[in-house]
Amino acid sequence: MTDTTPSPPRRAWQDRVVVSSYVVIVPVKPPALGKSRLVGLDDARRRGLARAFALDTVTACLAAEHVAQVLVATDDASFARELGDLGCATVPDGDTTDLNSALRQAAAEALRRWPELTPAALLADLPALRAGELDRALASFDAQGPSFVADADGVGTTMYTAPYDQFDPQFGPDSRHAHRVSGALELGLDLPSLRRDVDDVDGLRAAIALGVGAASQVVAAELDLT
Repeated sequence: MTDTTPSPPRRAWQDRVVVSSYVVIVPVKPPALGKSRLVGLDDARRRGLARAFALDTVTACLAAEHVAQVLVATDDASFARELGDLGCATVPDGDTTDLNSALRQAAAEALRRWPELTPAALLADLPALRAGELDRALASFDAQGPSFVADADGVGTTMYTAPYDQFDPQFGPDSRHAHRVSGALELGLDLPSLRRDVDDVDGLRAAIALGVGAASQVVAAELDLT
């Protein structure tokens, strides 16, 4: 599906100012509640995949040079400890009913802890994410205003960033359109692993074809996806 909505006026791409240090905010549902759209899989496998996706996503973030901190927002205390052991900071999910509200609350906490960094919200279901692609995106974002990366289907969003005083994510149905209308600059680079979120079995197959991280490899190996 192609979004042909005209974008509002934006600064020229070449006028951007590169920011090298980010705090990546990753919202993580408790694995028991995640990936309900992976139909055809039992609850245990869906929980295992949700956990593995989040682990591989934050592992890639922690390996990226332009990421100074990773802040995970989750209400799963046990999983928060596991993510903390990897090197993430964790906070409770401030609003379990509204992802954007939870992200804004997490960004407020990031501002309190790391006012010198730039916040970037990243989905937790990017099991094929490569640190190098993440760095490429972060090095190319517009530091003076909001920017985002659309998903592989060209409808949703996998990553959004803005200075603290402009941080207003619009995740949800047709979030690519919502972010464009809000004035955010869409990053047009070829970033297959950063765009490949997993909402359903077809998305999982596509992520596996790209090459998923170690945790997702273990769980995916137990599935019959032929």
